[in-house]
Amino acid sequence: LLFSRPGLSQILFINTMLAAVRTAAASNCAFASMRSFSGSASFRPARWASPIVSGLSGGLSGFRSSVHTPRRLFSTGKTAEVILVGCGAPDKGMGWYHAVQMLDGKVPSSNLTSIIEPYFLGAGASSDAGVDFAAWQGEVEADHEVKFFKSLSDLPVVDPKTSPRVALISGRTADNPALLTSSIAAGCNTIYLEKPGAPTVAELQSMKQEAAANNVTVLMGYNKNVCKYVSKVRDFASKNEGLVTFVSNNAYENTKESLGECFERNSEGMLKNMAIHELALLVSFYDVTVENIASVVADKEFSSVQTLAGPSGEERTDFDKIKFTITTKSGKQVSVAADRCGGSDSYATVVNDGKEIFKYSMPDEEDEIMVAEIQGRFPNAMPYFFPQDPDYITVKERVSSFCATGKEAEGVATIDIGVETLRVAEFLTPELQKQLA
Repeated sequence: LLFSRPGLSQILFINTMLAAVRTAAASNCAFASMRSFSGSASFRPARWASPIVSGLSGGLSGFRSSVHTPRRLFSTGKTAEVILVGCGAPDKGMGWYHAVQMLDGKVPSSNLTSIIEPYFLGAGASSDAGVDFAAWQGEVEADHEVKFFKSLSDLPVVDPKTSPRVALISGRTADNPALLTSSIAAGCNTIYLEKPGAPTVAELQSMKQEAAANNVTVLMGYNKNVCKYVSKVRDFASKNEGLVTFVSNNAYENTKESLGECFERNSEGMLKNMAIHELALLVSFYDVTVENIASVVADKEFSSVQTLAGPSGEERTDFDKIKFTITTKSGKQVSVAADRCGGSDSYATVVNDGKEIFKYSMPDEEDEIMVAEIQGRFPNAMPYFFPQDPDYITVKERVSSFCATGKEAEGVATIDIGVETLRVAEFLTPELQKQLA
């Protein structure tokens, strides 16, 4: 291993061994100076981090460190208060992962003070996931100066003119319009809105108007706009002729049960959910708008539409995988492919005369160690969190810095991009389904 480049499985083994050593050190309160995946100069696992050492016998799998994570790991200058709205379940919710990154001190311009979780602090409290959430909540409250609330109305109101406050809205898409209204009422002058922002174009446009009337800036959580693989392929394509294809994969099991649950939980549909990031890239960088689309052609050999029942028994029709090419009236051409069961990576290619001349993936070789280390810390978390970890941090940092200092959130999608992206998704969905019928 020392004299050859290790594979991902070997890296995973090395890092789980390192996690075991760190955990054992934590139990004796004997911390050596080492570098964690967060980039800090020391490693102090939070009590809820509970690294699990897969494949090793012994009692480490259930161990929880008794040592607290420091509130912030490095000096930050000006910060914005962040209110996380819609946390979700530990290991599963995007909001939960946002919280983990901020609690780890990886977003220096943010100061997470409150977590709003209507479901697990309400009707879902007695569910299995609700019990897990309560345990995580207790540990976070013990280790950090963070308060939990059921509703935004429970927050102390601040003056948005003097107190920079970000609402990071990561709830259910259907709840977002009401959550934005409540966030503005709570004195938030900046909104970080997770994709797609709202169930429909009309609702997102109304949210945009409401925010503008209250002098509130809304920025979107389209993290792939700042991804390394996107900038790499765009740079290459700017100097070389060829068709760019953006590919997004998820790691659902290819079964009716798994996909049915996916269709139900992401009921807005693939193009408004999983593939919305790629559509945002097209809107941001390839002049794609509804009015500027000259043609869209589905790849029938790759694509698939299914009608499946979810856990509730209700049937939904959606793509389980889709690939298409858009040609704009201004002459640009770009492709998108998305597969619910394709794995956990994303990548982009450039093809010229049927030959692939460039490909860049997320994670790349440089990021594989980082991915393995995070996976070792959170073995039960959603796999797609890990390769996108640096990009989630970048977007939150730029939004928080904008709120705190007024510095432009470079590369972060505005709500105008969000509205047009949703318009494109609503335009493409029936058109592609018709072509695949």
